[in-house]
Amino acid sequence: MMHKSLLAMALSLATASALAAGEHGGSHSATPEAEVDRTIQIEAGDMWFDREELSITAGETVRFEVANTGNLQHEFVIGDAEAQEEHREMMQAMGNSHGDGHDGHGGHDMAEGAHGSQMPSITLAPGETTELIWTAPADVDTLVYACNIPGHYESGMFGEINLGG
Repeated sequence: MMHKSLLAMALSLATASALAAGEHGGSHSATPEAEVDRTIQIEAGDMWFDREELSITAGETVRFEVANTGNLQHEFVIGDAEAQEEHREMMQAMGNSHGDGHDGHGGHDMAEGAHGSQMPSITLAPGETTELIWTAPADVDTLVYACNIPGHYESGMFGEINLGG
């Protein structure tokens, strides 16, 4: 009887270990590693990105590794100028009614893709590095990447993505 109990316990532990290990074995991104064409590292400090312009080929899949080296929360959002402006206005309105917009974006859920999947985005806490995998569209010439937390864009937290064919 004791041997059966020990055997059952050993099998339970082995099964639990195998399941736990499998949980972290895959990639957290939607695009498999083999499909990423290149990685671009961007540093987000307090009120700046370390790059003002990027050249990316239409159809190219890029892994952005964004490191927040500042003391404030930031976001990295890709979209056209009009969509960025609309998002900035929404963030401003929420910031005015729900605090300063720096703590969880004033109550706005900024989880990855929370812009209706039209604007790929990530939000970074101070000291955090996060990645965003994105494929450049073929139907536009330029896009903007920005942090639209109130006051950040106005202080220079944006850049241009030039898309070549």
